[in-house]
Formats: sequence, structure tokens, C-alpha cells
Amino acid sequence: MADHTHEHLQEKEQLTHVHGHYHSPEHKKKVLNRLARIIGHLQKVKDMVENDEDCADVLVQLSAVNSAVRSLGKVIINEHITHCLIHAMEDGNRHSIEEFRKAIERFL
Repeated sequence: MADHTHEHLQEKEQLTHVHGHYHSPEHKKKVLNRLARIIGHLQKVKDMVENDEDCADVLVQLSAVNSAVRSLGKVIINEHITHCLIHAMEDGNRHSIEEFRKAIERFL
């Protein structure tokens, strides 16, 4: 089990950005609001399962969660391309493009 934990930590370290991040308060608020809605949808799924609600209804709610997560991912991808990568390139950090490529691969 220790080896699995070590591998997970190494994987996380590989995805850690070496450049600083700053996002506008507006962007951060937008992302946090979306996350709050996603958490609400997921809590609804949990409640539905606890209450033995119909599986089809649970799947519909899960679909809403999935859609919201993918939509948020698109927002984050766009912000990263238009903000973070540009700043990283200006700082001469070409490693960020490879990090981003790997993150996109995992997301998809």
C-alpha cells in the first residue's frame, strides 16, 4: 500500500505547476459558484440513493453532475490557455505546455 501512495504522490508532483497562478476574483468566484452547484447536485444524488429512489432518476441526476463537471472543465481549460499558459510562455516556461497536455489527456 505504501508503494501505491508513493506512486500517487509522484503523479501529483508531476502535475504540479512550476509557475505561479493568479486568477481574477471574478473568475475564481465563477469557478467556486459552479463547484457549489456541482456539490449540490452530488448531494442530491447521495440523498436519492439513501432514499431508495428510482435508479433512472438517479442516473438523470448523475448526468447533470457529469455535464456540470465537464462544463467547468471547459471553463478552466479556456482560462488556462488564455491566461496561465501565456504568462508561463512569457516567463520562458515551456514545461507548462507539456504539463497542460498531460492534464487535458487525463481530463478527456
